[in-house]
Amino acid sequence: MDRDISIFTKGLRELNIELDDSKIKQFIDFYEMLVEKNKVMNLTAITEYDEVVVKHFLDSISIGKYVDFKEGQTIIDVGTGAGFPGIPLKIAFPMINATLLDSLNKRIKFLEEVRDALELDKLNMIHGRAEDYGQDTNYREKYDYCVSRAVANMSTLAEYCLPFVKVGGYFVSYKSGNIEEELNNAKSALKILGAKVEKVESFILPDSDISRSLVFIKKIEPMKKKYPRKAGLPSKEPLA
Repeated sequence: MDRDISIFTKGLRELNIELDDSKIKQFIDFYEMLVEKNKVMNLTAITEYDEVVVKHFLDSISIGKYVDFKEGQTIIDVGTGAGFPGIPLKIAFPMINATLLDSLNKRIKFLEEVRDALELDKLNMIHGRAEDYGQDTNYREKYDYCVSRAVANMSTLAEYCLPFVKVGGYFVSYKSGNIEEELNNAKSALKILGAKVEKVESFILPDSDISRSLVFIKKIEPMKKKYPRKAGLPSKEPLA
């Protein structure tokens, strides 16, 4: 390993997450692939090594401080982009069965290259829109967890993500800044979608002054068939 891993290991200690050397090497290999591909394709504005470690890697796996992942649990990352949080979660917690969904095929092709290079098994990639796959019986209400770092208001995100979650499972939204007003505004939308906020875990990202919140939204009843609405509507006309 020719990269300094001190900030990474310090952050892992703060999150109470243990990674062996082989997993840390996978993270570093992922970083090298990310910055190389970023030269020809817009994947991330954050490319400096220590920043990627903190703002992408540690941020992505921070959920592991609050969730004890079990063998065979299913996770879908909606709007995964450059693979966050899905790829770091799969590296850190290899016992999960993970699916990464993104609407841009070029990104999915890159993530398939990452999967193959890092030899990550039980990792499925899907190219398409959340609104379409959320109505597909192969994916609808099939996951223990849906995670997303996508930037959108909570009502819109919930309509994208909750269709994938089993009753009793969770949609976990990665949010920054003050989210109280946003959560208040989303209450009725969550009720319509058969879910409610169970808890919010707020923390400062290791080695930074960035405040983050993980919003745990529990699916409490099956979703009405009409949700998610057709492509474009959840963002144009969020549920109120």
